[in-house]
Amino acid sequence: MKANIIYLFLLLLCWSLVGCNKKAFLDEKPNSNVIVPTTLEDFQQLLDNEATLNLTPALGELSADNFYIMPNYWQVLPKKERNAYIWAVDIYEGEGKVTDWNIPYEQILYANVVLDGLKKVSQTTSNQQQWNNFKGAALFIRAYAFYNLAQVFALPYKAETATTDLGIPLKLTPDVDEVLKRATLEATYTQILNDLQEAKDLLSDAVTFYLNRPNKPAAYALLARVYLSMRNYEQAGANADNCLKLYNALIDYNTKDLTSSRPFERTNAETMYQSKFNETNVVKSITTCIVDTLLYSQYAMNDLRRSLLFTLNSAGKINFKSGYTGTSFGFTGLATDEMYLVRAECRARAGHVTEAMSDLNTLLQQRWKTGTFIPYTALTANEALNIILTERRKEMPLRGIRWTDIRRLNLEKPTITPTRILNSQTYILPANSTRYALPIPPDAVLMGGYLQNERE
Repeated sequence: MKANIIYLFLLLLCWSLVGCNKKAFLDEKPNSNVIVPTTLEDFQQLLDNEATLNLTPALGELSADNFYIMPNYWQVLPKKERNAYIWAVDIYEGEGKVTDWNIPYEQILYANVVLDGLKKVSQTTSNQQQWNNFKGAALFIRAYAFYNLAQVFALPYKAETATTDLGIPLKLTPDVDEVLKRATLEATYTQILNDLQEAKDLLSDAVTFYLNRPNKPAAYALLARVYLSMRNYEQAGANADNCLKLYNALIDYNTKDLTSSRPFERTNAETMYQSKFNETNVVKSITTCIVDTLLYSQYAMNDLRRSLLFTLNSAGKINFKSGYTGTSFGFTGLATDEMYLVRAECRARAGHVTEAMSDLNTLLQQRWKTGTFIPYTALTANEALNIILTERRKEMPLRGIRWTDIRRLNLEKPTITPTRILNSQTYILPANSTRYALPIPPDAVLMGGYLQNERE
């Protein structure tokens, strides 16, 4: 079956899900030229649609504190980006078609089509491994999309209030007539974790050249990321450990060209699963972002990240270079450096200082100029944690991580207060503000009847 026929089928379904006129769609059913995918080969084509499935929301990163943008550039941005940057109460000003919402739900649709279709494909000795991988991949993709939506459109997870806090609509079937309400935050995270727990037992252990295809190490890595966002540090650390037992490669930054604008290949040794920011104007090209001065000043001269991650522009400002995508799009996928940092943080929180610092030093040894790195030491768990959290931010700027980190860390010690100064006006995002959940797009609210997020 041709990929464009599959795409037409999915596009029609997706329109009904994300905001086109549902009645008009239902009045004009797909005709016989639109073929429903039914074979394993069809499902492979769906799951390999990297242009759709390997994108993640960008408004969270735009709302974080890793970079700033100049007033003249801010002024010409689309409304939602201008307003998200200053944490406005009304981000969209009535405009819909928000990719941060629509693209993840399109990914969920792909996953649900595969999961539904696989029920009709008989499992045999010859196809069992492929069948398992496809189901595992679809579950992983759905979980990844649900998780990314929850980071932008729901408040951070708090066990005390998760059963009453609003999560996101949990679309679990390809049925266009299904009516959904927003699930609770507890139900949202339960679904994400259940999908990933099942996926990890189905996926292949191997990280292959096809980094758009999920694998077991990536499933463990995503579990670690999810549990960390929930502040379940025991489970986050255990899953990071399981990931690193399967795949623990690190890049020696001494082998990279410090002068290159794109020093990292897309198929680099650390990446287990490749994804990037969607087509939001600011972060679709990370070279437009000016690095936060306080962040950049933390890199020592012999720290190779200073040259490999950043560059000085003609105006004397610091820009980001290309990351692990090998392109100008920012990397948001799953890589081993993150897992070393997750395991280190969780070990420090558990009081295992020596093991925590060993993880951190293993990573940083590969980041500094050969012969110059002096391993970190810490006398207490709190000292170790502070060092690790500082290095975590330095290791993963503009990776889609910081927004979630601000949300979770402020629940423990509310000391992070992002601030913007724009045209002589100061904007502040208070710790634990309701504005840490962005509004659901107005067209989605209208079509789905969803309760809107409160914005103070």
